[in-house]
Amino acid sequence: MNMIQMMQQAQKMQKKLKDAQDALRETEVMGQCAGNAVEVTFNGQGKFKNIKIKPEAINSENPESVDRETIEMLEDLISEAMNDATKKAASEMEKSMKQATGGINIPGLF
Repeated sequence: MNMIQMMQQAQKMQKKLKDAQDALRETEVMGQCAGNAVEVTFNGQGKFKNIKIKPEAINSENPESVDRETIEMLEDLISEAMNDATKKAASEMEKSMKQATGGINIPGLF
């Protein structure tokens, strides 16, 4: 195999990787617990998207006592904390990858 063929194969592989990453970014994965009283959604790359909480998750004895504003505030606070943790984890991963690669930027690693 000559150098031109290797470069062409590398470009094809890079495009396939980008296409796969794009597809994963658009994929939604949901996790539920407590009889679906709490539901979280991530994309296929593991990035947090949102959380939905039902009143019975907050007060199973009297779910009617939990108002919508309380639920929305709690969802917003949890979402904010999840997004903050995701950013911090991505930053740590990027630092670690830069150290491991000696500062060389390898597309698709981070």
